[in-house]
Amino acid sequence: MGRLQDKVAIILGASDARSMGAATARRFAAEGARLVLAARRGEAAAAIADGLGAAGVACDISREDDLAALAGYAVDTYGRLDIAINFAGIEAASPILEMTADMLRQASDVHFVGTALFIKQMALAMAGGGSIVTVSSLTAMVQAPGQAPYAGSKAGGDMIARIAANELGERGIRVNTIAPGFTRSAMTEGYFGMPVITNAFLKEMPLGRFPTVEDVANTALWLASDEAFVTGQMIDITAGQALRRTPQAHEFV
Repeated sequence: MGRLQDKVAIILGASDARSMGAATARRFAAEGARLVLAARRGEAAAAIADGLGAAGVACDISREDDLAALAGYAVDTYGRLDIAINFAGIEAASPILEMTADMLRQASDVHFVGTALFIKQMALAMAGGGSIVTVSSLTAMVQAPGQAPYAGSKAGGDMIARIAANELGERGIRVNTIAPGFTRSAMTEGYFGMPVITNAFLKEMPLGRFPTVEDVANTALWLASDEAFVTGQMIDITAGQALRRTPQAHEFV
């Protein structure tokens, strides 16, 4: 019997086979979970879901009606909701002196407002308790020049998750955060073709290799399982880089 046998799980942000969301979906399916995969590009989520015997639907994390419908779909289809994982994210890089209000709002809508509403709607659907996991970033722990919109919105979502863990504990709902480091995924694939960048990052990783999407999936599995009597925590999957620093732009030469 798998570690998630017959548990019902939503994974938001699973629209690319190379993504953390898709890797987590594969891991959860192997452990017996009944899955609903979602992404803004619903057809892409459905394509991944088809290969896992799962359901795939469209959901824009910045729209609360979409999130409520996603939670309702899981309950209507499988009878309950036990696990909800949020991998939704966008790139939002800019130096302070060049960032715009629109850029900040876009990042906030996904990483801050979206995270808060995801937790709200998933918790409302968890009648028997459960586990909610949101995904943060190394940049929310170690300052990274040029990442203010991204890191700032991620850090705001992290505080929402901690407050939610405190408020929702009495409902039997655990809320935790995963913070990946520089990980090869759909979002970062382009950077891994530039050795000047990858070498600079690797020097700051005490464990000597990049985190993988499978490392992230394994951590999500533990937090989702009944083995994790944990709430309000951020799990660092940065290969130790959070103990050091992020490279500066002048090092990418």
